[in-house]
Amino acid sequence: MSSHVWCHGTNCHKSHTQDRVRGSKGSKVLRTRKVKQDQWNTGDRRSMYSYFCSNGCYNDFANANIDRIVALAPRTEALETPINDPTKNTESYYGGWNITERGVDTIAE
Repeated sequence: MSSHVWCHGTNCHKSHTQDRVRGSKGSKVLRTRKVKQDQWNTGDRRSMYSYFCSNGCYNDFANANIDRIVALAPRTEALETPINDPTKNTESYYGGWNITERGVDTIAE
């Protein structure tokens, strides 16, 4: 596998930052950033950071392609996680305020 991939952000090559400027005097261009592939963004840990140089580039790509992204796994009904009813665990008095903590336990499936 290559040691890098090019950022997939739709506007990455349009951002005016010093590290994107390439070329000699008179023929300068703005170039898409390289995204280094290392132990933090490859293998089992693959994530958006494997393909995008920043959150801004990821957001540009997601906003431009949201219809196609949602079409990959459409959500036709709500998801639910069963839980036990919350119960009062502790109560203490602090500076005139009654502090009540409530715990929520999820039911193991």
